[in-house]
Amino acid sequence: MLKRLLDKLESERMPLLGPNVKALKFWGLLLPKKMLPRNLYMLLHLLVIIFTATEYVDIWFIKSDINLLLNNLKITMLATVSVIKVMTFLFWQKHWKSIIQYVNKADLAQRITDNRIKKLTIEKYTRYCRRITYLYWALMYTTVIIVMVQPIYKYAALPTYRELVRNGSQPYMQVVSSWVPFNKNTIPGHITASFIQSFASIYGGGWITSFDTNAMVIMVFFKGELELLKIDCGDIFGTESNPVSDNVANIRLHNCHKRYVELIKYIRLFDSCLSPIMLLYMFVSSVMLCATAYQITVETSAMQRFLTTEYLIFGVAQLFIYCWHSNDLFYASRQLINGPYNSMWWNRNKYCQKDIQLLIGQFNKTIVFSAGPFTDLTVATFINILKGAYSYYTLLQQSQETTVSK
Repeated sequence: MLKRLLDKLESERMPLLGPNVKALKFWGLLLPKKMLPRNLYMLLHLLVIIFTATEYVDIWFIKSDINLLLNNLKITMLATVSVIKVMTFLFWQKHWKSIIQYVNKADLAQRITDNRIKKLTIEKYTRYCRRITYLYWALMYTTVIIVMVQPIYKYAALPTYRELVRNGSQPYMQVVSSWVPFNKNTIPGHITASFIQSFASIYGGGWITSFDTNAMVIMVFFKGELELLKIDCGDIFGTESNPVSDNVANIRLHNCHKRYVELIKYIRLFDSCLSPIMLLYMFVSSVMLCATAYQITVETSAMQRFLTTEYLIFGVAQLFIYCWHSNDLFYASRQLINGPYNSMWWNRNKYCQKDIQLLIGQFNKTIVFSAGPFTDLTVATFINILKGAYSYYTLLQQSQETTVSK
């Protein structure tokens, strides 16, 4: 049954991006052309954005309780990044569609090949894209389900908490900390608030999964295209046993140049769309990871610790995947220069050798995605963010211990 469902996500016209584009359309990031569904999606987007604003309003009412405040912050800041992702995707819809069309066109062009190594490379990165897409969806919705069932579990499994709620000493635990214009501590009010919060969590989860997996698959494609370009550059003059004429070699060289120029153009466009979001997300991740780590240490319930740890894993994985794939692209760009050197340039005339030198000079640049104008997205950057989050966590823990001792 699961295989049948996943097969429906595939598309012959989009063999690489099929499931990702369908997810973008399902969650309304790629808006339909018809006005009615288009306006309906815009309304849903607006409602979730308003809901995110109510999460900030609720901070005012819970600011005296450090645990409630941290719980609010770790989810609210993640929701804020999701809102920014959607708003920028809608605002730059033309750019995103252009990137998706380029990736699909370039991918289809490379799949028509008899080269065994290229076929294996394409199959490898396609399988990888499917795995990372489906695993990320699973991780995201596991997190959403955990967030939704936490209040039910706490009420059912902890008699002390249940008694405190019944006598009014403690409020009901919320799915997501948000403000509503009615009393959340009555049973009807709590159920209504939980329904609203659950809907926002599910829809927000759809935003995150569709945007992130689409971006990640595009990053994987860029790396794969560099690897395929390296293979084609090595075959510009044919092989020692089967050399090609100067005219054919000239056509191949110009094709490699054209592909590289087009690839760089769309990498830069993609980076311009993603970079502002990554800058915000680096800051948000530090706060979110710090808050979640602190909650794990102060939580007394083993199950609550487990649930909070899963949320921490999701937060770390979300940032790590971006840094990892950007790091992969960086090293693939460094290896691209070896492609022309692998060709049979040494037995050609000086004019062909000069053309190869020009191509090598063009390839002699590193490619890496950025987080604003301040830093690159690499594994080293990810480690620095973890170090920063740990420093904030230590500072927060020490301040709380000082407050308790006084």
